[in-house]
Amino acid sequence: MQKSKLWTKDFLAVSLTSFFVFVIFYMLTVTLPLFATDELHASKQSLGLIVTIFLVSGIVFRPLAGKWMTTLGQKKVLLIGVFIFLIGSILYMNIHSLSALLLLRVLHGIGFGMSTTATGAIVANVIPEQRKGEGMGYYATFMNLAMVVGPFVGLTLTNSLSHTAVFTVAVVSSVLAVVCSLVLRVPEVQASSATNEIQPAKGLAAFFEYRSLPISVAGLVVAFSYASVISFVSIYAKEMGFTQASSFFFVVYAVCLLASRPFTGKWFDQYGENSVVYPSILSLAIGIFLLSQATTSWVFLLAGALIGLGFGTITSSFQSIAVKKASPHRRGVATATFFVFFDSGMGLGSLLLGILSTAAGYKGMYMFCSIIALLAIAVYLVLHGRKSQKQRIISQNESLGK
Repeated sequence: MQKSKLWTKDFLAVSLTSFFVFVIFYMLTVTLPLFATDELHASKQSLGLIVTIFLVSGIVFRPLAGKWMTTLGQKKVLLIGVFIFLIGSILYMNIHSLSALLLLRVLHGIGFGMSTTATGAIVANVIPEQRKGEGMGYYATFMNLAMVVGPFVGLTLTNSLSHTAVFTVAVVSSVLAVVCSLVLRVPEVQASSATNEIQPAKGLAAFFEYRSLPISVAGLVVAFSYASVISFVSIYAKEMGFTQASSFFFVVYAVCLLASRPFTGKWFDQYGENSVVYPSILSLAIGIFLLSQATTSWVFLLAGALIGLGFGTITSSFQSIAVKKASPHRRGVATATFFVFFDSGMGLGSLLLGILSTAAGYKGMYMFCSIIALLAIAVYLVLHGRKSQKQRIISQNESLGK
């Protein structure tokens, strides 16, 4: 039986849209703390707010975007989101105070929340059903590449040119995201047919997919621990004297992730999510622990390799699980549900870990986050892993009985 085609124009368009949006997100996440410190003279305690406020505004608008997609359509929500994101990117050029920066982060977060919720829902409808794990894995690879390209470009430009160069790249990437969104053809057939057969959800169910809640809670715990990396690794590297290595941290991250990607997506489909998730969370925990112990550049980069291998695989796996739990017409809501919790973990982590780093130092903070990452294994096991294993055993027994 011939496989359904995965690499279509629409799959590439939605993946590239996501890539350009996330490039800006990760580039600004690692460079804005430096900008706020160097140019705005912000205090160390206030740096976490730069990420937290952005994510909070995104969190508020994700459920709304999920609901709007069932009425306005997925492409309209996507276009509104990327245009707001473009406007926000342009406005960074004229920021001269911390209060103005935080206000702009609210606007930018709204565009981010709407656009990434829409792309997550659209790609779930574009990918063939029998290649869902593989397709979501490759889609997540574009986001994972953004985790590398964004910080690498941002830190390189900051160290060699200026913060203005970073904001210019953000504007260009935003324009490219808009272009990719415009050429994207969104399949709306499943949503319209389902509407005729199923009554629209009411109350909180209109904004949240309850069947995706367990894996979303596990995602929150993982995101909390990862917030220590994305929000503070540039400051930590500068403090430890790893400034040059910091630009390559996410390059090593990407190499390990991309080397594993051809295998992990297929393993997810063939052997079940547990075979991928457990080793990935363990890899993340070990990587963050190594950050806390890093005294040389090579240990710092080894930590990046393990974190990339772990976190990059976890995000695609968890998102695939969240989408699979939902009915086709509820995939937008399921995507919104997952990212509401995921972004909540990231935002809460950025805020609380910023306070913790002041009291315990960055080494102590990373040690604490490695324990939180290990805790995510238990959370996943209780909320999803055991049930997934039982379902797989039942499926195998039914298969053998035929």
